[in-house]
Amino acid sequence: MQACPVSPQCDASAKTLPSKSQGWTRSLAPGAMTLFSFAGAMLIAASSAAVTPLYRLYQESMHLTPFWITIVFATYVASLLAALLTVGGLSDYVGRRPVILAALLLNAAAMILFAEARDVGQLILARAVQGLCVGVGTTALGAAILDTNRARGPLLNSVTAFLGMTAGSLGAAALITFAPDPLHRVYDVLLGLTALMIALLWVMPESTTRKAGALASLRPQVSVPTQSRSVLIRLTPANVAAWALGGLYLSLMPTVVATAMGVHSPWVGGVVVSALMLTAAVAVARFRDWPARRLILTGTSTLPLGVAVSMFGIQQQQVAALLAGTVIAGAGFGSTFSGTLRALLPTAGPHQRAGLLSAFYLQSYLAFSLPAVAAGLSVPLIGLSTAAYIYGAVIILLAVISMMASLWTDR
Repeated sequence: MQACPVSPQCDASAKTLPSKSQGWTRSLAPGAMTLFSFAGAMLIAASSAAVTPLYRLYQESMHLTPFWITIVFATYVASLLAALLTVGGLSDYVGRRPVILAALLLNAAAMILFAEARDVGQLILARAVQGLCVGVGTTALGAAILDTNRARGPLLNSVTAFLGMTAGSLGAAALITFAPDPLHRVYDVLLGLTALMIALLWVMPESTTRKAGALASLRPQVSVPTQSRSVLIRLTPANVAAWALGGLYLSLMPTVVATAMGVHSPWVGGVVVSALMLTAAVAVARFRDWPARRLILTGTSTLPLGVAVSMFGIQQQQVAALLAGTVIAGAGFGSTFSGTLRALLPTAGPHQRAGLLSAFYLQSYLAFSLPAVAAGLSVPLIGLSTAAYIYGAVIILLAVISMMASLWTDR
């Protein structure tokens, strides 16, 4: 386990982590749990993103309109938010391992349901189960990373979602292009990886002690520690702008590429989505030593520029311009997300981490979903291209407001 600077928070963390003689019930060191949790969080993110490049195939085989694609996406997000509101902080009470096991089992069930889906109703059911998986697993795995590696935990939590979604969308696009029967092959691969993670979990050590109050924690609530509230409120506009961009790419961008730009190769849509997430991950790693304030200012200034270039690419039907704007916007997304976590996570105590992460991801996924759902529902009325332009304009406005607010606060 990495040593951390002497501080009250680190002292508290050291006191609550189980000692080798008391709590590590497996022979492996805590560092193994860090690596396992990092891989598990990536797998869950990859599984959720792998569906995006397949939307085009679902549209053709099930005769789905952009409206129904939006309904499928909305179901996923509603299920995810329900999980965050109820079991998001459960691992603070019962331990990380039981909750992680539940998440991996849900992921396996979702992969089976996706592979067997024959109509939109079955697709919606599979997405609902997957939303539960992401809501259950994200906070428990993220908290386990923080438990076992206090020094690098915020950085690792910042890149897991981006790297996972990059691998999921790019891997699915590759299988669609080069492998037979992609509607089954994609899920077979992810199901095999999930089974491997379930087997590895058996030898992983627990990273936190249990405490009373598990049943009470299941009541729908948003738990933000008192000392964290002012920081979360201050960072909300920037966080909303960043995650709204992610929602646009993971829900409608492949359809925009295929329909509005006339590019029918699923590989291109997958590359565009992957470029956003990969660039965000690179930005997080590249700027890992920057202070939170600098990250947020960089993100909120880069994000609107990238979105503007992307919208220009869509309007001109130029894939190169869309990719260039995506890379710029991805750097802004990663910088904003990393800066937000860097400022927020150190404010929580050891038994407050999963609850705070649950509240943070609740806010993030609301920003991720509601604008995308609104855009999808508006497509029959105003058209796909116009919906994308309005969506982009709102993101630009939010990012600029966040940047100006940060500068004004500093002044």
